[in-house]
Amino acid sequence: MAYDEKLAERVREALKRRRGVSEKKMFGGLAFLVNGHMACGVQGDDLMVRVGPDAYDSALKKAGARPMDFTGRPLKGMVYVGPRGHRRKPSLETWVEQGLSYARSLPPK
Repeated sequence: MAYDEKLAERVREALKRRRGVSEKKMFGGLAFLVNGHMACGVQGDDLMVRVGPDAYDSALKKAGARPMDFTGRPLKGMVYVGPRGHRRKPSLETWVEQGLSYARSLPPK
């Protein structure tokens, strides 16, 4: 599956001054990692965000969010955010920050 390059560029822009961030093709899309842990990514026109298990239920209540289930079963702690939820810059940045925050809470790989 291809990913939306414009969305990927918007995520890169939100991450441009962040240290320890790298990109890797994963899940048929593009993932952004912090210290080796996925924080967020782009798959098709969806933003993938690693919110962690504690924030999972509240994340699903936000506009455009749904379970990340590319394997056929939901990955607890990961959500897809459709265009409705990341169209505006502040919304995108909030999601990216949430993913960064969770990834940074994990021990470095």
